[in-house]
Order: sequence, then structure tokens, then C-alpha cells
Amino acid sequence: MKTQYYTATSLDGFIADDRNSLDWLFQFGEMEGGSYGNFLREVGAIVMGSTTYEWILAHHINEDAEKPQKWMYEQPTWVFSYRNLPTIEGADIRFVKGDVQPVHQEMVAAAGDKNIWIVGGGDLVGQFYDRGLLDEIIVTVASVTLGSGAPLLPRKIITPPLKLLSATTYGDSFVELCYQVRDR
Repeated sequence: MKTQYYTATSLDGFIADDRNSLDWLFQFGEMEGGSYGNFLREVGAIVMGSTTYEWILAHHINEDAEKPQKWMYEQPTWVFSYRNLPTIEGADIRFVKGDVQPVHQEMVAAAGDKNIWIVGGGDLVGQFYDRGLLDEIIVTVASVTLGSGAPLLPRKIITPPLKLLSATTYGDSFVELCYQVRDR
């Protein structure tokens, strides 16, 4: 069982632009041969921050107000927020706040022998890293630069450095990098 940050980023290290948009990524359409399907099959619990959750609400669940979509994950999901956020009928979503460590313990129990996926954002991932709870970073780098926006991981990770486990290219626009977070 691993706690993994799986995401996409621009070449200059942003997961969303300065308007919190992912249009830069969606311009590519579906990535052929990507690892997402296999990755998701191994996930037993999901965690995200409130900005990510609200983005999913606005751009997936409630994009068409007349036909709201269902929650796209079967796994139990924890959302870190200090605010009250709307719920989604039929979804196993748990709103939490505070220290990530006790919540991580709940997620480990719920995930069983499967992995925990930290969807985002970067600061939440940093909190898991700070507590020694992050095992892997799997990042797909797209062939664009944004100049500013939401950073991939707003932390210094210098000593020990991450260990590169694999690098896989997809088409002429993406490379997926998988890094192990070494024990500190």
C-alpha cells in the first residue's frame, strides 16, 4: 500500500493556470496509452483539497445544471476544507480538517491493501510530505508552459532527493515520471 500523488503538470510546474483552469491540459484530448486506468484500479481511498473538490463540482458534476453528473469515484473520498461545501448524493465523501496524519490512518484502514491517491492540490500533498506520509509522486508533464498558476508541489525536497523509478513517453506531448519519496 502506498500513498501517491498522481497528477499532470505543465513543463514549468503548474497543475492549473492562474485562473484555476485546466484548459491547457484538455486541449490534448484523451492521452493514448496512459497509465490512469491501471492506476485507478489500484486505488482504495482518495483525498483532495477543497479547491480540487470545487473544481470537480463546477466542471463535472454541475457543469450542466439540468443534468448533474454522478460522482466519478467508487472509492471513499476525504476532502480537506475549513468551509462547509455541498455534498453529492450517493457519494462516499467525508469532509475533514486539520492535521493529515489521523485522517491518513482512517484512509489506510479504508483502502485495505490498495493505494491512497492524493488528487491535489499541491499544498495538501506538501502536508502529507511534511508528515512523512507521501510514498510516490507520479506526474505527467505536458509540453506547455503556463508562467504562473497553482504549483505542482510547493515544498523544497532536496535532501534526500526523490528517486526516479520510471520515465515513460506518451505520444509527442507527454512524459510520465514516477518518483519514490525517500525516507528522511
